Amino acid sequence: MSAALPILYGNCESGHSYKVRQTLVLLGLAHEYRYVDLLPPRAERRADFVAVSPYGEVPVFIDDDGVMAQSNAILLYLARRTGLLGGGADLDRTTQWLFWEANRIGFSLANLRFALRFDDEDPGVVAMLRRRTEADLDRLAREFDRRPFLLGETLGVADISCAGYLFFADQAEVDLGRWPSVGAWLDRLCCTSGWAHPYELMDPKLAT
Repeated sequence: MSAALPILYGNCESGHSYKVRQTLVLLGLAHEYRYVDLLPPRAERRADFVAVSPYGEVPVFIDDDGVMAQSNAILLYLARRTGLLGGGADLDRTTQWLFWEANRIGFSLANLRFALRFDDEDPGVVAMLRRRTEADLDRLAREFDRRPFLLGETLGVADISCAGYLFFADQAEVDLGRWPSVGAWLDRLCCTSGWAHPYELMDPKLAT
């Protein structure tokens, strides 16, 4: 009898879910993708998800080691477990970038997109989020002005994490053309075998 596949609960509008599924694909780790509709209140979402989710949010990843939530924690776990994508000698620098992403891009651009697309947010809040997003892109541009990936010459989970929500930049009304080195980095990611846009990789039709 074959062992059950790891399970990823996610949603196509969640850049955090996308980061995890993209990492699993690049690592070649077979898994079951289960789609979670985020429109109902948390307690009314699919029952198997509600039963295992610690915070009622996606993504949630389940394997033989148990249940994990929070995208960057899952990325760190996968990198450490495999020793790939920055999980070897670069683990400390990887961790540093994952913490930066959670406080910066994962907050600024993600919330700017949400405010513009899904919410009727106060203009002052939108302006603040836009300033933070632009500052974060300035910071990334300084890295990619001098190296192809965040850890140097090779792609890692730090790149996957920091890039996740940038594929929704147009929905946040952010023109990445202002940051050509960031755009070139995203092009390098897209040329990686197995890389796909969030709406392709997280398509509900691919899920169970």
